[in-house]
Amino acid sequence: MSAQPPVGRIRIVVGKPGLDGHDRGAKIVARALRDAGHEVIYTGLHQTPEQIVETAIQEDADLIGLSVLSGAHMTLFKKLLELLAERDASDIVVFGGGIIPEEDIPVLEEIGVAKVFTPGAPTHEITGWVADHFAVGA
Repeated sequence: MSAQPPVGRIRIVVGKPGLDGHDRGAKIVARALRDAGHEVIYTGLHQTPEQIVETAIQEDADLIGLSVLSGAHMTLFKKLLELLAERDASDIVVFGGGIIPEEDIPVLEEIGVAKVFTPGAPTHEITGWVADHFAVGA
């Protein structure tokens, strides 16, 4: 899935929705994206999909990256995408990672998740995907 290149630096909101209390992976990804030259806003633990969407809209984000380890990925991604549509912000690209079974990935992609990274994905794979699909034209 390719998107129109944003003007200026790519702005990415990284969110940890739900009750999951582990954010080491999200922080590592946020740092890697920042080190790759992107503007990154990390929303912190225990955010609702509503809070993450509100942050993305207020921050004029180009992408939202969700980290889900709780097993509630189907519900959380679906709710986030519905909220983006309701707020006329479906142009914000959603990607994610965490403990997500392989068989759920095609379903998530069908509902609009651009990319899902599974546990152990190296950070250069994530930053490379962002660079390849959302590169700012020079």
